Amino acid sequence: MHIHILGICGTFMGSLALLARELGHQVTGSDKGVYPPMSTQLAAHGIDAGHGFDAANLQPVPDLVIIGNALSRGNVEVEAVLNQRIPYTSGPQWLADNVLRHRRVLAVAGTHGKTTTASMLAWILEQAGLSPGFLIGGIPRNLGISARAGSPGGVFVIEADEYDTAFFDKRSKFVHYLPEVAVLNNLEFDHADIFADLAAIERQFHHLVRLVPGNGQLIVADNEPALSRVLEMGAWSPVARFGRTDQAQWQLKDGFEDQQFVVTSPDGEGVVRWRMSGEHNRRNALAAMAAARAVGVTLEQSSAALTTFASPRRRQELRGSVNDIQVIDDFAHHPTAIAMTLEGLRSVSSHGRLIAVIEPRSNTMKLGTMKARLPASVASADEVYWYQPATLGWSVVEVAKACPVPAHAMTTTEQLIDALVEKARPGDRIVIMSNGGFDNVHERLLDALGQYYGQEVDVGA
Repeated sequence: MHIHILGICGTFMGSLALLARELGHQVTGSDKGVYPPMSTQLAAHGIDAGHGFDAANLQPVPDLVIIGNALSRGNVEVEAVLNQRIPYTSGPQWLADNVLRHRRVLAVAGTHGKTTTASMLAWILEQAGLSPGFLIGGIPRNLGISARAGSPGGVFVIEADEYDTAFFDKRSKFVHYLPEVAVLNNLEFDHADIFADLAAIERQFHHLVRLVPGNGQLIVADNEPALSRVLEMGAWSPVARFGRTDQAQWQLKDGFEDQQFVVTSPDGEGVVRWRMSGEHNRRNALAAMAAARAVGVTLEQSSAALTTFASPRRRQELRGSVNDIQVIDDFAHHPTAIAMTLEGLRSVSSHGRLIAVIEPRSNTMKLGTMKARLPASVASADEVYWYQPATLGWSVVEVAKACPVPAHAMTTTEQLIDALVEKARPGDRIVIMSNGGFDNVHERLLDALGQYYGQEVDVGA
């Protein structure tokens, strides 16, 4: 079958393309704003991502078009699909029909940490010999690819997003996934472009909970009022709590040295020694370990796997360094995620300064819904640079003025790179946060630093 995917370079749709290709289909696709790592991953697997939307991309006529949720009426290819009566479906529906119905699904949901937690869970299952299938909204460095089908009847890990499915299906994507095990990692207001308030998102999470069978399991974070309200609407599956409270069956305790923590579980106590940092990542790991136990993985197996876990691409990813100045890439695009990323980086080193560079790019950010929370989110940084994308409907100057640390507002990436090269000193860590390509600032900054110091770029692992 020839499948054409609209929005193929999105993290979900690009992963879907890999699955379709693995299942033997001919796969083509269209998108705009094509950038790594998804564009390079698709190219490496022989999938033509195209550049831009055009009705001509639908020739020869595909057997099926999968339409991403970023596409809507008015898009030239969407209109051509409708006018020509070409069969179409949504990504989540295709995934449910062709992959998930034949596998034991472990779904990871939550406002933050989905990609990292799902990557941890897939790696734990891989190291335990279960050869999981998975679809993750990023590229797990341990596994080297964002999706694979796995075997029918086997386990399948999916990053379960509450965003809507398609312009013709406004349900949350995750209601299609029918999980046996569902991780509810955290929950706060986000996606202001489609949800009116937190209560509306809680209702969607309740819909997910309703789908978990009685012989499945819910893995739920403690001390999360919104998730407690979700469960109060009804829960028909066993619930395992994780966190730091006495009510949690999976409890997190501090270790005796950096990058180590202790886990108390229903099966006893274990110690995890790893390369990750931050309280949020320790909680992510706890959730992954609890979910892995639900399909038979022991505490010892999980602890051993996490020792070798590497963060997914674009999650505190070291892109390179010049003259002991590190450039780090992170996907954080919500005030809570920004704060957690900076706190985590701060916790592992006080050597040199921590300089934050932030592009408010997400749909929620564009609406200004989170603007008042942004200044406090950078408190763990030594200095911050706010970038003003052309699509932003408010001025970052106001946010910069309200920050508790020295802050600057930048209107061009050229201006931003020049300022960073002038400011950076050996020992500094520059963390660049955006959920988009950010005009390739990461590589351009490394090149500029290399030219300034007359040194080669030491490429990150």
